[in-house]
Amino acid sequence: MPHSEVQSARVKPACKGAAYIADFLIQQKVPYIFGVCGHGILGLLDGLFDRQEEIKTISVHHESAAGFMAEAYFRITQKPAATYTSCGPGSTNLIVAIAAAAADSSAMLNITGNVPTGQWNRGPFQETGKFFQGDFVSVLRPYVKRSFQPTRADMLPLALRQAFALMTNGRPGPVNIDIPLNVFVELVDEGAAQRDNEWPIAEYSRPAADPASVDEALRLLQSAERPVIVAGHGVELSAAEPELLVFAEAFRIPVATTPFGKGVFDPRNSLSLGPTGRNGSLPANAACRNADVILALGTRFDDRATSAWLPGFTYNIPPSKLIHVDIDPAEIGRNFRPELGIVGDAKLFLQQMLAKSTSSGNGARSSWLARIAEWRKKWDEATRAPRTSDAVPMRPERAVADLRKVVPADGIVLADVGIHHNWLVAEYEAWKPRTFLQTWGFASMGFAVAGSVGAKLAAPEQPVVSLCGDGAFMMNASAVLTAVEYDIPVVWLVWNNFGYCAIRDQQAGYFGKNRELAVSFTDVNGKLYSADYAMMARSMGAQGVTVEKPGDLAPQLEAAIASGKPTVLDVRIDREIRPLATGSWDLPPIPHPMPNFGWGED
Repeated sequence: MPHSEVQSARVKPACKGAAYIADFLIQQKVPYIFGVCGHGILGLLDGLFDRQEEIKTISVHHESAAGFMAEAYFRITQKPAATYTSCGPGSTNLIVAIAAAAADSSAMLNITGNVPTGQWNRGPFQETGKFFQGDFVSVLRPYVKRSFQPTRADMLPLALRQAFALMTNGRPGPVNIDIPLNVFVELVDEGAAQRDNEWPIAEYSRPAADPASVDEALRLLQSAERPVIVAGHGVELSAAEPELLVFAEAFRIPVATTPFGKGVFDPRNSLSLGPTGRNGSLPANAACRNADVILALGTRFDDRATSAWLPGFTYNIPPSKLIHVDIDPAEIGRNFRPELGIVGDAKLFLQQMLAKSTSSGNGARSSWLARIAEWRKKWDEATRAPRTSDAVPMRPERAVADLRKVVPADGIVLADVGIHHNWLVAEYEAWKPRTFLQTWGFASMGFAVAGSVGAKLAAPEQPVVSLCGDGAFMMNASAVLTAVEYDIPVVWLVWNNFGYCAIRDQQAGYFGKNRELAVSFTDVNGKLYSADYAMMARSMGAQGVTVEKPGDLAPQLEAAIASGKPTVLDVRIDREIRPLATGSWDLPPIPHPMPNFGWGED
């Protein structure tokens, strides 16, 4: 871009801080800013007032909803949105969503208002910090890539420019700018603005792998008899799905995904193994623990994806030789010893491998694929029948199967946190990239309830379904009202099993069936009790339908998507059915559970 074009695209320097921020967001092509008003953010709202045609301000009813909407928007577009919150409780309410974005490598700009610097150290209304003035930066430090606190208007240009460069380059993540009220209304120094206007838009190249490491990775894979590719969320972040498909098919290497990587490899492909870990499939866990060489792309090998690192459950590393590729060097060698550690972008690494490879290698690999085919057959036979069950209450497998049957290939499903998430990991097939969104590392309940609104804004032509438990729905049910207010047609499928049943099952498994406490939703007499979520939706202006019979789910879901209106389906699910387990999970020092399917048979 010529220098003159860079200059003309930049913001206007002779303006108040809030106007400068609004112009900068517009210049960086940020279309939405989500938040809740408050006195600490008044100045920014005034600056956004004059830019309403260029950046849309979405007012929500809880700050965590704003963060989840911004995160889901990034997941779909790979472009950051922004949030605004006021000082004190307003910004602390946002922390759960920021933490989720940090754990799952999602970029967003979180603008938090603070009290005026002239009132620091006097204990004004909603100031954070007893020992350090205006100290919201310390509150957020564990959850952001960085927190900036410009205390003068002339500090805004540098902070904004660095924030945008940091958010999206390397491993993406949230960045905070904490701004005292006076900075929003003071004039930006023209000289400071012009200096930062000379910088280009913050889109920089990503790192390729060391060529010698590429050669060694090829050698290891070509000599392997039982290779497996494990594809994680980093494949999605680098948009490496096309290269992964070409590479896997060229080398005839089966592909497992991490649970968080679901969608990066089409599960209908004959080389697909499914997801790994606690709720993974038999083919994925069996292949990974029997592999001689594993190529891991963009995964941090967390506990739920690895059966809590228990040797022999999902992985045997060593003796399996691990080639670990990740853009973040801190993840390589964190949990498993690599034979070869490669710092690099997954897409560029696969392109390098494809450019250098001339042979698919080991011809004896057909026996490995035949062995995997037997595991796949066994898994399919064990899981097929419940998906068409007409039992009442509805079996979880039937609910997931009908969801997949109704949602089109490009439809977006968001999974919240709870037992339904385990079922979706095990049963739901994501056919295309960025069509299955989860909150994984921090696992913040309410993500899918509110994030679905951000996903729909990111992909207005694609159906969006939020699958959330009854527990999670109540944590961010106000997102339905926001969808009504802004006419955003999202469908919420509330997995109603009368409680926090994932934790209920853990209580039973670890401590005994008769030691349940504070996990089921009951009335004063101990009888299971549920709110009427369909009626709740109607009270907010959305459509609401209760679904109890299995045969009613698919047509009601079809009608909800076709209606073009915000709709809540209150779906009653059998709370006593548990997923098959081919992996495990560990909460030491409690003894870990053993797999209940396929264990010792591979």
